[in-house]
Amino acid sequence: MSDTLPSPDPGDPGAPNYRRAAYLTSAAKLSQCPPDEGWEVAFAGRSNAGKSSAINSLTGNSKLAKTSRTPGRTQLINFFELSERQRLVDLPGYGFAKVPLAVKREWTKQLENYLQQRECLRGLVLLMDVRHPLQAFDRLMLDWALAAAMPVHILLTKADKLKKGPATSTLLKVRGELEPHRELVSVQLFSALKHSGHEQLLAVLNAWLTDKKNPAA
Repeated sequence: MSDTLPSPDPGDPGAPNYRRAAYLTSAAKLSQCPPDEGWEVAFAGRSNAGKSSAINSLTGNSKLAKTSRTPGRTQLINFFELSERQRLVDLPGYGFAKVPLAVKREWTKQLENYLQQRECLRGLVLLMDVRHPLQAFDRLMLDWALAAAMPVHILLTKADKLKKGPATSTLLKVRGELEPHRELVSVQLFSALKHSGHEQLLAVLNAWLTDKKNPAA
């Protein structure tokens, strides 16, 4: 499979080469983020959804986004540069394990600020463990995104943990529940361990990251 899809037009920056992704910076709050310009796609999910593993699988760099056996280690907004105007963003894993309630509340506030105020954010990749989809905080993230008319692509991660039949059944169930929001929400199966689901994810990311209608571009 090719790392990227064909560039739709020479007038935009073109589909990024994810294999060239490089760490840019980290921010504790919205005011510390890079300039609000260009194209940006954020990855969000519960602390144990495999968010960092998905980013590493997509980019082919196992050391790009830090992973840990202890959920909740990502507590900063981490930016990875694909080009001068294209970025992937690793948001803090929500539902931090062993983190004080006051810290959770502050990060909930910062996540909401980022999702609602970041003008260059073109879409949200929301990761859920295929065995436990649409938990309470997943729904809250969806509510935030839909309130801002933000496109959402759901990755049902760890698909390798289920046989094909149950995994497909879960996929269809989640799609069915979110059918009223089909214009903004799409869903797929994904496995970082097996590196499966890349092609469908790349198609979504490339569409978002090469959107010339972006007013912030």
